[in-house]
Formats: sequence, structure tokens, C-alpha cells
Amino acid sequence: MSVATPGSPNSHGNVNGVLTIDSAIVDAIVAHARRDHPDEACGVIAGPIGSDRPSRLIPMDNAARSMTFYEFDSLEQLRVWREMDDNDEEPVVIYHSHTATEAYPSRTDISFAGEPGAHYLLVSTREHDSEEIRSFRIVDGVVTEEEINIVDATVEV
Repeated sequence: MSVATPGSPNSHGNVNGVLTIDSAIVDAIVAHARRDHPDEACGVIAGPIGSDRPSRLIPMDNAARSMTFYEFDSLEQLRVWREMDDNDEEPVVIYHSHTATEAYPSRTDISFAGEPGAHYLLVSTREHDSEEIRSFRIVDGVVTEEEINIVDATVEV
């Protein structure tokens, strides 16, 4: 598994952010991506509002059933967003897989990125024996890669 760790300033002069995420959640996302391959997998990781802490994985169905595009089922998305509201949570991470290309947002991904506060995590499953995992912020069409800090929550204090 390769994880990108950028640290250079972006076009706005800011140092890129960091997504801190539990290794068990990353493993579950990779398993979801492998299970749905060759179609793209997608889902959300909810966390307490304002915490920027992804804590609850919510795998979702790719309504598009496509190898090159993902789309949340509208009824499932409504249910998940209401559930997050009821739990005082927000979408901290929105993830999906790319099955034949690198883990970088496509023009379609960028145009549909509707959660400016979320991390957009991409997993490439184009290689059979490894995964490429990268995280981005996408705000107003501007893509900024960020470092991923994978932690073992069972050990963290």
C-alpha cells in the first residue's frame, strides 16, 4: 500500500493539511474497493461535528455501477445524511476508488465535490497486489493534496 505524503505549499501559499485516520478504517475502505472492483466503490466516514476526526465508516452503493464513475444512491444518501444529523455528525471523509487510473480526482470528481469541509480520499485498485491511497481537499474546483497520517486507534491515547 502506498500513501502519498505531500508537504509543500499549495497554490494559495498554505501548507497542505493532514488527514488523520485509523488504520482499521483504511483497511476496511481498501477491502470495500477490492470487493467492488472492477466497479468504483464509494462511501463516507462520519465524525463528530467540528472534530475533523473520521470515526464511523459508512460504505455506500455506487448507484452508477460503473468502472469510471461513482454516484451515491439519492435515497441512501438522504438516509445517511439524516442519520449523521441525528448523531451530531458530519461527513469528514468522502471516499471512492479508481479502478484503472491513479488515485487523483477526475474532472467529474472535482465538479461533484459538494462538501468543502470534507477530505476526499481516493484509492486506486489498478494494481492487483497494491493500492495507492491519497487524500485531497476540493473547494470551489481547487484540488489540494494533503498528507495522510494513518494511526492505530487501539494504541492511541
